[in-house]
Amino acid sequence: MKYDEKIFKIAFDEAKKSLSIGEVPVGVVIVKNGKIISTAHNLKEKKKCALYHAELIAIKKATKKIHNWRLSECDMYVTLEPCEMCASAIKQSRISNIYSALSNDDETIHNNVINILKADKSNPQVNIENDLFSSEELKLLKIFFNSQRNN
Repeated sequence: MKYDEKIFKIAFDEAKKSLSIGEVPVGVVIVKNGKIISTAHNLKEKKKCALYHAELIAIKKATKKIHNWRLSECDMYVTLEPCEMCASAIKQSRISNIYSALSNDDETIHNNVINILKADKSNPQVNIENDLFSSEELKLLKIFFNSQRNN
C-alpha cells in the first residue's frame, strides 16, 4: 500500500474544518485512480445526528459522484481510524484501502475495526494502514479536548 502525502494534507484541512465548528477533528478524502472524488469532515454535532461521521458523508458524496454504491478501487484517507459503524460502511461500499493518520487508542475498538475489515462471504477485505501521521492528528485532538474542557 502506498499513500500520497498531498492527499493527507487535504484530509487534515477537512479535520480543521471540523475543529473550527466544535466537532471532533476528523477529515476524509476518497480517491479513485489518483483523482479525488469526495472530501468530508465530521458534522455530528452540527446536524444533531449520529450518522454524520466524516467517513459516511464522504462515502455518500463519492457514490453520488460516480453513480455507483460500489467504491471498488477507491482509497480512503482519514485522519483518525474509523469507528466500527464507519468500518462496516467502508467495507459494504467496497473501498479497497484505508490510510489512517492515527489509530484508535481504545484497543477494543481498534481490534473490532480490524476484524470488521477482514474478508467475509459477502465482501472483500479492506486493507488498512494506521499511524501514518499520528503527531498531526494528536495535536488536533488535544486542541479539541482542551476546548471542550474549557466550556
